[in-house]
Amino acid sequence: MMESSKNLLYYGDNLDVMHRHIKDETVDLVYLDPPFNSNTNYNVLFAERNGSQAAAQLKAFEDTWTWDQAAAEAYQKTVECGGRVSQAIQAFRAFLGENDMLAYLVMMAPRLVELRNVMKTTASIYLHCDPTASHYLKMLTDAVFGPENFRNEIVWSYKRYTAQAKRFQRLHDILLYYGKSDEALFNDLREDYGTKSGKADSHYKQDEDGNWFRWQKRKGKEPYKIFLSEGGRRLGDVWEIPIINASAHERLGYPTQKPEALLERIISASSNPGDVVLDPFCGCGTTIAVAQKLGRPWIGIDITQAGIVVIKKRLRDAFGDQVAYQVIGEPVSVPDAERLAESDPYQFQWWALGLVGARPAEQKKGADKGIDGRFYFHDEPKGGKTKQIIFSVKAGHTNAAHVRDLRGVVEREGAAIGVLLTMQEPTKPMRQEAASAGFYQSPGWSKKHPCLQILTVGELLDGRSIDMPSCERRQDATFKKAPKVAEPEREQGELL
Repeated sequence: MMESSKNLLYYGDNLDVMHRHIKDETVDLVYLDPPFNSNTNYNVLFAERNGSQAAAQLKAFEDTWTWDQAAAEAYQKTVECGGRVSQAIQAFRAFLGENDMLAYLVMMAPRLVELRNVMKTTASIYLHCDPTASHYLKMLTDAVFGPENFRNEIVWSYKRYTAQAKRFQRLHDILLYYGKSDEALFNDLREDYGTKSGKADSHYKQDEDGNWFRWQKRKGKEPYKIFLSEGGRRLGDVWEIPIINASAHERLGYPTQKPEALLERIISASSNPGDVVLDPFCGCGTTIAVAQKLGRPWIGIDITQAGIVVIKKRLRDAFGDQVAYQVIGEPVSVPDAERLAESDPYQFQWWALGLVGARPAEQKKGADKGIDGRFYFHDEPKGGKTKQIIFSVKAGHTNAAHVRDLRGVVEREGAAIGVLLTMQEPTKPMRQEAASAGFYQSPGWSKKHPCLQILTVGELLDGRSIDMPSCERRQDATFKKAPKVAEPEREQGELL
C-alpha cells in the first residue's frame, strides 16, 4: 500500500493501480484530464458499434476509446454493482446506444468510484472535460459523489485563433469541481483588483493605510465607507489563463499539455503543503511538476511508457537530483522485460528507448520503416549541424539480417550511429556485421565511435550506455527541455 510521504509514479492501468496500491482515504486532492478523442467527427462518436469489434491498440498520446467487447464487459460489471452509478450508466446506454461515447463513460465510471474511495473526507476532485462530453460527465460525477457535493463548473477561458466553419470558435474548457463531503478543504484565493476593479474609477479612494474604499451616501444620514475586500478580489469560476503557445518556455510538445498556471491555481485552492495530490492520467506530468514545486507529495499514474519517459526527464530537468520518487510497474529485470514484450510490444519498445533517452519515431502514414526511435545531438563547436542516432528495437529472434537492415537505414538517413536494442544476446555474425560498418569520427571531440552498435536489455539494465560523443559534453537535442524550477511565484493569488 502507498506511503503518503513518498512521491510515486506508476506505469499501468490507473484502475488496477488504485485498487491494488493506493489505500482508501489517503489522497487530499485529485486532478484528472482523461484522454478523449476530441478531434473525431461528432457523428462518429455517437455511431452505433458492434460490441465484437476488435479493440484498437493504444498508442502513445492517442485519445481513443472504442465500443468493443472489452467495453461491453466493463459495462456489464458496472451495472451489476448497483446503485446510482449503475442507474446512470444504464440510462446512458438507453439514450446514447452502443457507441464510442458510451465506451468513454463506461471507462470513466469505475475510475471515478475508485477515486472517491482513495480520497479523504476533506479531499476535492477536479475533472477536466471536453465540451463534447462534459454534460454527460456531470451527470456521472453527480452519481458518484452526490449532487450535494458539487462545488463549481469552472470555465477555463483562453485565446486561440483557428479557422472554424459554421460555428463560433471554441475558447474554453470545463472543469467540474467536487468535494468528497461538505468538509472538503478550500483555501480562499485572491487576485489583485487591477484597473478593472474600479480603482481607476473616481469614486474609489485610498486611505492612509492603503485600503481602497468609496463613500456610500444615505438619504438624511452620514455617508460611510465601503472597502474593497482585504487581500484582493475573490476568484470567480471563469479563469482567464493563456494556453501554452508554440513558443512558450514550458511547452514540451505533448499534444494535451496544460499550463502550469492552471494547476497552480487548483493545487493552491484545494490543498496545503504536505497534502497528497493524485493525477491518474498524468500524461506529461504537469500536475506532478507543480505539486513538487508547491511542496505537495504526489502520485502519478500513466498507461504509456512514452508518458513515463517524458515525466522522468521533466522532473530531472526541472528539479535536478532534488526530487526523490519511486517508479513502480516498469521492468527492472530481463524476465520483467520479456513479459512486457509479450503482452504489449509497443510499450516494450517505448520502455527500451526510454532507457537510452531516445524518442519514439512518429508512426505516420507513409513514414519510412526500420526506425523505432531517434536521438539527436550536437558535437561540433558552436552547435553546428544536428546529428542523429537511429534505433531499432527487437523483442524476438534477431540475426545478422537485422543489423544489415539497420545499416541501410543509417546510410539512407545520413545518421551518425545506428543502435540495435535486442532482448537476445547477439550472435557472432551479428557482431561481425556491426563491426564492418566502421566508425563515426566526432568532429568536436576527435574521438571514434562504432557506427553500428548492439545493446541487449540485460546490458541496459546493468547501466551500459551508447558509445557516443561524451555524455558530459554533448548537447542532447532529443526532447524539449523543461525549465528549471525556481522559487514558486504567486501569480494566481495568495492564500489568506
